[in-house]
Amino acid sequence: MVEALIPKETGVGFRMTKEEPPSTSKDLQELQKKLSLLVESIQNNSKMVAFMKSPVGQYLDRHPFMALTVLVFVVMSAVPVGFFLLIVVLTSLAAFVGVILLEGLVISVGGLSLLCVLCGLSFISLAMSGTIIVSYVVVSSLVNYWFPPRPLTQQNSSGDCQLAMKSADLEGLYQE
Repeated sequence: MVEALIPKETGVGFRMTKEEPPSTSKDLQELQKKLSLLVESIQNNSKMVAFMKSPVGQYLDRHPFMALTVLVFVVMSAVPVGFFLLIVVLTSLAAFVGVILLEGLVISVGGLSLLCVLCGLSFISLAMSGTIIVSYVVVSSLVNYWFPPRPLTQQNSSGDCQLAMKSADLEGLYQE
């Protein structure tokens, strides 16, 4: 009765039995050979030989449970350490870009502030120059109004014009 439920071999399929197909055992044997080659290549690696001769390697060789624990810890900690290093690199890049942007912003704001201050100073200097010129004109006009220049009426026979002018100016001051 069980034989009736098992499909028989046809041109397309194969006959299924309760036994394990021989191809599975061959696959397991190939996998075992590959793993043994991998283990052998790791054990023959010069860095691994140097590590196994160190005190830590000898300790882990004597304590396989501790070796497995260290291996699992290293494998499991790779992801968080990788994320941490990624965050550090991204934060550093962001800070670098931020510093450049911030420096550009500070230079731009500082340049605009300097431009505004210089424009204000130019207007103040124009205003002060205008005030000084107007003050000079007003003061000189007042001085000329209060003290008008006197024409030179007499000249000294000795030819000393400056002395004659001073004496004429002094006489004019005393007469007023």
